[in-house]
Amino acid sequence: MTYFLIFVLLVLLELAYFRIADRFNIIDKPNLRSSHSSIVLRGGGIIFLLGVWLYAAFFGLQYPWFIFGLTLIGLVSFTDDIHSLPDSVRLVAQFAAMFLMFYQFGILNWHDWWIVLIAMIVCVGIINAYNFMDGINGITGGYSIAVLLPLIYLNADYDFISRSYLYVVGLSLLVFCFFNFRKKAKSFAGDVGSISMAFILLFALGLLILKTQDFSYIIFLAVYGADAILTICHRIQLHENLGEAHRKHAYQLMANELRMPHVAVSLIYMSLQLAISFGLILLPINHYVYLGAIIVMLAVAYVLFMKRNYHLHEEYLKSKA
Repeated sequence: MTYFLIFVLLVLLELAYFRIADRFNIIDKPNLRSSHSSIVLRGGGIIFLLGVWLYAAFFGLQYPWFIFGLTLIGLVSFTDDIHSLPDSVRLVAQFAAMFLMFYQFGILNWHDWWIVLIAMIVCVGIINAYNFMDGINGITGGYSIAVLLPLIYLNADYDFISRSYLYVVGLSLLVFCFFNFRKKAKSFAGDVGSISMAFILLFALGLLILKTQDFSYIIFLAVYGADAILTICHRIQLHENLGEAHRKHAYQLMANELRMPHVAVSLIYMSLQLAISFGLILLPINHYVYLGAIIVMLAVAYVLFMKRNYHLHEEYLKSKA
């Protein structure tokens, strides 16, 4: 009954946000780099932040420092959705939020400060990569469900995090997907959605890694990681400004140049990540051997895909020049 009540509240909160966004013109206008062609409400992913607040309200403030960090990074990202903020402001907020998460983890050991610093830089990179990948209908919600499900599965064995936390996060994803995982989205996640969800999932994944001492579980983010990192490498090779908007990710080429439906592309990323994650869990193979093999396979698949299809993007750029 509690979860049903939370679900109803999440639906009502999302609908209320749509009215607010419409009233104050919080919208996403298409441009040459966009994968959509019409104006859509932005910031619907605020439901992820609200979902964690509801979790704390119903089940107690079990992870206070994490929630403070999430609130900080979520509100700054939401502000950025409304009015663009300088990169420096966003980065300071992200590192401050990550510091609070690490404090919640209990790993701020100043004797190993350099390890903590590297880990924080990597985690800030992950949440920004998650944001870069939020470019078509359904991909953030669908992929996040693909990350969440193996965490729920493993939590039954390792009990590394509150079960209610994972369930409420799942409910917030279902509500958001109802309005976004479709041909014509009612709202986009916005930075508040993609960055908040990355932070939410990283918290659970971090607790799992700390509990099991098995870093190979980072593979739960492998598909996004491969596309994001290899696209950055590709853009460096092309001598592009990494701060400029673009649509060179593999998923963007699928949706734009290959004209695949957004929902179909999102399902591909979701299904592939689920298969990879449960392969690690269920197959009788060394986790690190499996991780290495998956990294190589994804890298090869990305390179072959780009070799075959990237010329279509170049033709698109020439047509718009």
